[in-house]
Amino acid sequence: MRLAAQIAVAYFLLLLLGAVWRLFPWSELVPDVAVLIAAYLGLTARERAAPSVASAVFIGYLADLLFGTPTGLIALISGVTCSACHLIQGRLLVRGSIFTTVFSGLIALAAGLFTILVRSFAGLLPPGWSGEIGTLALSVVITGLLGPLVFRTCRYVDSRFARTRRERDAAASGMIG
Repeated sequence: MRLAAQIAVAYFLLLLLGAVWRLFPWSELVPDVAVLIAAYLGLTARERAAPSVASAVFIGYLADLLFGTPTGLIALISGVTCSACHLIQGRLLVRGSIFTTVFSGLIALAAGLFTILVRSFAGLLPPGWSGEIGTLALSVVITGLLGPLVFRTCRYVDSRFARTRRERDAAASGMIG
């Protein structure tokens, strides 16, 4: 039920982002909200990662549909991000707005580079693709700045589904890892 609520929140955030972001002058620099939520799901998956990875892939597929990217691109990136974050979740404590901002930026950078790599293998990069690196750099900054807000929203959803007071306090305070 927690993952279904995370998917619903992600869908709402993606819809809101798709509707509002076009009004800003930098509309081509879209933050990677789907990747941030996939990273959060990977960090909070305990024993079994499969439900979190499946949820991340579904969120990525929704982002593919809403943003008009090639079908499966963000879904693949989200699934790989969730799996990678699950692998490092035992060695990492994501807490505090500064660390969350830096971590979100690093996740966005890795996901962006992987996206460029996948697009180049698929032949989807334009001939003058050097502009992709500049767009990626600015998108990493925007994603990093939105990271604490997205993580706080996901933690709020997790705290609503906590079974004990201790779990609720840990989720609300940002204890991930």
